[in-house]
Amino acid sequence: MRALIQRVSRASVTIAGETRGEIGRGFLVLLGVTEGDTLEDAQYLADKTVKLRVFTDENDKMNKALADVGGGILVVSQFTLYGDCRKGNRPSFIAAARPETAIPLYEAFIARCRQSGLAVETGEFGADMQVDLLNDGPVTLWMDSAEMRQK
Repeated sequence: MRALIQRVSRASVTIAGETRGEIGRGFLVLLGVTEGDTLEDAQYLADKTVKLRVFTDENDKMNKALADVGGGILVVSQFTLYGDCRKGNRPSFIAAARPETAIPLYEAFIARCRQSGLAVETGEFGADMQVDLLNDGPVTLWMDSAEMRQK
């Protein structure tokens, strides 16, 4: 499971002209699922996400987490995080999990984030979405559960 996390001043997701999810300060999380991912991967990444300390403290050091700053999370499904661009000019997406595998894990990630007590908004799995954000910093982090567990 992969998460591209952007620290934002604001973010929203719109589907067919209707705003579905919107946050102020917090994280925009683009979330991808691959075959072989498990509930453990979803919970692991969610726990890491909500505890990330990338908001600045009074000494201008990245020491504060979402809960410390009253931040929220906007989670958007993003199968293209598993795009393979090594061959040719058209990415292959065969590493992305099929919806029957990906949807329950996407929902498990969201549920685990909500258990933290933070405000969590979402897009709609598989929908054509327009994402608007104001990246703060910019701060953008990449987490891959398979890579992180190997260390």
